[in-house]
Amino acid sequence: MSAISVLSHDDFVAQISSKYTDVIGAKLGGKIISFSDEWFAEANNLIQPGLPIRQVGKFTPAGAWYDGWETRRHNPEPADWVIIKLGVASATIIGTEIDTAFFNGNHAPAISVEGTFVADDKDLDSAKWEEIIPKTECGPSQRHFFARDALTEAPYTHVRLKQYPDGGIARFRLYGKPTAVFPADLNTEIDLAHVSSGGIAVAFSDQHFGAVDNLLIPGRGKDMGDGWETKRSREPGHVDWVIVKLGAPGYVDRVIVDTANFMGNYPQSITVHAINSPDADPAHDDPNWKLVVDRTKTGPHKIHEYIRADAASGSPDADETQKVLTSANDEVFTHAKLTIIPDGGVKRFRVFGRRASA
Repeated sequence: MSAISVLSHDDFVAQISSKYTDVIGAKLGGKIISFSDEWFAEANNLIQPGLPIRQVGKFTPAGAWYDGWETRRHNPEPADWVIIKLGVASATIIGTEIDTAFFNGNHAPAISVEGTFVADDKDLDSAKWEEIIPKTECGPSQRHFFARDALTEAPYTHVRLKQYPDGGIARFRLYGKPTAVFPADLNTEIDLAHVSSGGIAVAFSDQHFGAVDNLLIPGRGKDMGDGWETKRSREPGHVDWVIVKLGAPGYVDRVIVDTANFMGNYPQSITVHAINSPDADPAHDDPNWKLVVDRTKTGPHKIHEYIRADAASGSPDADETQKVLTSANDEVFTHAKLTIIPDGGVKRFRVFGRRASA
């Protein structure tokens, strides 16, 4: 069994959440499959994006309203539980955040996390569960950060959170590495930056209003809240940036910068660079970054597409198409950097290409 460490928030960010993906989040497609009880508050709240909130004095027919999962008192079983299907095909797991915000006197005294791999939800009844995080104490109204010393050996499709014996948990985050399912043909174009391909944002300048990991999730979202948005800059020459480690080294054929829902706060312009840095994540000012998309203006609520110079046409869904530099045609890259000038919001960042090797 892997050793488990209790980390501070800063250490968890540095070691876990900045390097791995929350593979159960609702915005990624995580889904509650079943639960033992949700008398006071729904289990679905566990995987919602954003920090939990409190509305003092708000009641439902079941009792006080809580932004989390809360079960009834006096559970006759050892633990209450909830089963969650990952938002990716499968993933290995490295750590978890358990947030008991606003649950004080009714919080979960202890938790554990288990995982299983099944081909279909109907196989869960006979599934074999493996321990990921052992039974660990929790305190009231606080964020708890637990990390393994290594990724699990096997990937999982579903996880089971237990609370002993009952109570409330506001949010549940589970970090790991998606197990990408790549096409056998290396010439097949895929989104190398997509979270399901293993893409992850490893560094950024700012994420004041919206998190950088939103750039890599499926779909075009629903509002400005599920994109990346930085605070307003006041200094001349200011830019914001994000570095994405691609899920696999590859050749860049097409880039998309989507400003969906950003109407008065989209970037004035953008650039895209790429680099081959297989041994370490590069610094944003590394001199080896190569220009892939030259500085171009962006517009509100648009899909901006940039394609190889020798490509016949781009995506039919694109609102605006440019050409990428030919330097991207035959070079292998491991990371891409999106720079927004001077600041603003972007919904999605796609880096389509071909893997360099199997």
